[in-house]
Amino acid sequence: MRKKNLLRATLAAVGIGAILFASGPAGAHCDAMDGPVVTEAKQALEEGDVTPVLKWVTEDDEEEIRSVFDSAIAVSEYGGDARELATRHFLEVLVRLHRASEGAPYTGLKPAGTAISPAVEKSDAAIEAGSADELASAVGAAVEAAIKERYAAVAEARATKDDSPGKGREFVHHYVEFVHFVKGVHEALTGFDAHGHDGH
Repeated sequence: MRKKNLLRATLAAVGIGAILFASGPAGAHCDAMDGPVVTEAKQALEEGDVTPVLKWVTEDDEEEIRSVFDSAIAVSEYGGDARELATRHFLEVLVRLHRASEGAPYTGLKPAGTAISPAVEKSDAAIEAGSADELASAVGAAVEAAIKERYAAVAEARATKDDSPGKGREFVHHYVEFVHFVKGVHEALTGFDAHGHDGH
């Protein structure tokens, strides 16, 4: 989970989503009414079986989800507003605990159709398609292009870095950006952080 979160943070920080799939708002979809968590939760309520949604929370939170689910089922028998409120409460608790397991804050349930990160959308599409080949190629090409772009900038600035303090600072700016970009991608992929020391 830590490595997954690190990858997400790095991709967001370096803008890979925008490079890959054109710019777009970066949002989660696990808290959307048409996202996978809520969709499965609604189905679980309809079928009266909480088991399929337990995967979305940690083992420590399982008992709470079972309890809230049972309460939702019981209250739903009254129908109308009671059913709606019970369902909403169950969805909110489930999504909140799932978000917490990812180290993310809960900011409420989002309406269906809420824009999500293009990278998340393409990742889901790859899962549905049963192949990550296209996605992996796109990500690889985007990372390669981003590295080359930053390298070109630092290489150009390096040629004149000793001409003046201003030129020197320009070089340092591009150097830091280049090194931190590569470091961030590397850490996201390997989890290696050199004990938290980067020397810059």
